[in-house]
Amino acid sequence: MEVADRLHSAAIHLLRFARQQDVLSREGPARLSALSVLVFGGPMTLGQLAAAEQVKPPTMSRIVAGLKRSGLAKIDSDAHDARRIRVSVTAKGERLLQEARRRRILVLTEVLTGLNEAELSVLREAARIIESGIRRHVG
Repeated sequence: MEVADRLHSAAIHLLRFARQQDVLSREGPARLSALSVLVFGGPMTLGQLAAAEQVKPPTMSRIVAGLKRSGLAKIDSDAHDARRIRVSVTAKGERLLQEARRRRILVLTEVLTGLNEAELSVLREAARIIESGIRRHVG
């Protein structure tokens, strides 16, 4: 329980710290998060995107509309069901997300600067263990 509590706290603080760079993208956190799902998960229906982001479809509709207005995502009719739409990222959207990701990683790299190789090795192994645990629970 103590390890879970400390990991939870550290993860939240680390992400908040890294997210400070996201203001440079001029897109809100909800849009960047949805964009990330599209970049790394590929095109999906509005319902799938809403489920991935754990929001209601009307909320995701507003987010997607904003992404479309900004030229970051495009909306196409579903080939199998005209009532459904498929959302995909545009080249501009992918560039914006990759630039935001690069800035966050640079900030995190600065946080790690000064750690010795043994400490970096521990963090490398911890990241591997966490990723493995998540894969076991997500499937």
